Amino acid sequence: MAITANEPLDLVLGNYPVKVLDIRNESYKDKKGVWWIKTNEGMRILKKISNSEETLRFILYAVNHLQNNGIRIPKVYKTSDGSNYAKVNSTCYVLTEAIEGKNPSYTSPRELNSLVCELAKFHKASEGFTIPPESKPKYHLGLWVEDYRAQLEEINTYYKNELVLKEHDTIGKTLIKEFPYFYERASKAIEGLSEPEYGEWVAKALRTGCLCHQDFAAGNLIMNTSDSIYVIDTDSITVDIAARDIRKLLNKIMKKAGRWDTELTRTILNSYQSKNPLTPSQWRVVKLDLMFPHLFLGAVNKYIYKRDKEWSAEKYHQRILEMAAFEKTLPPVLEHFESIIPK
Repeated sequence: MAITANEPLDLVLGNYPVKVLDIRNESYKDKKGVWWIKTNEGMRILKKISNSEETLRFILYAVNHLQNNGIRIPKVYKTSDGSNYAKVNSTCYVLTEAIEGKNPSYTSPRELNSLVCELAKFHKASEGFTIPPESKPKYHLGLWVEDYRAQLEEINTYYKNELVLKEHDTIGKTLIKEFPYFYERASKAIEGLSEPEYGEWVAKALRTGCLCHQDFAAGNLIMNTSDSIYVIDTDSITVDIAARDIRKLLNKIMKKAGRWDTELTRTILNSYQSKNPLTPSQWRVVKLDLMFPHLFLGAVNKYIYKRDKEWSAEKYHQRILEMAAFEKTLPPVLEHFESIIPK
């Protein structure tokens, strides 16, 4: 508890009409924190929010919209004055119910099917969403081509600077060897996303409303004893098309397995299609987003900016090698993608 000793938890919890019996820290890092709160009315979860108050309003409004459309998300408890969050020293805190259960498993066909179907329902439930006034949404809708091109060119600049050096360290040598392949693949993906199919999906989403979770993964889901799935982490909800979540979930599942699997991809796509049918055109946008080497470029970017201060050069290098190897198992899936798109 020492690491969170400076947190004004007594002041925060004093905003709620409950008697606090015990506090246990679950996690704490910089501007974020999670605590288990034992109260006279049962267990609660308290979260310190790193987002701005305006972005928190957007997230809570999105959560309410999803809950009203059938998505199981832990209840947000109101403060004594009726607010959805407590604000102390310019920082916001949210108190929610604590859900008991376990994380679903990617290796259990039944649990994986439930997880994928729940993602599809999440996207279906986001229809009709409109951005509330006096909020600051997280927003990626329609920005992929611009964002992906900027990501690629940033790494390309670093690569070109590495080429002119007289000597290269281990990571430099790996980058010189691997980057040309990924540059070509990324460029092809950007070219495809510049075609009408992506723009058409964005235009439809603008009309109908859309939300993405951004990390709809086993670790952020709780399956209770009746196999109902709860979404327990909504801090990154953004406005974007469903393809973003589908690509991220597929990458997580396949990375956990160690390589891409065409038949498993087919199974996942069919599970999703059963609850939120996409058109062949929309599935091709998913294919293009998978083609863009997010994981490899992300690993290189993490090294360039030393985003994890505790990592050694060897660990950064290992991550880059792992992501390069994993990404190179994808082409067979891309080659057969038209045949595995759900009919």
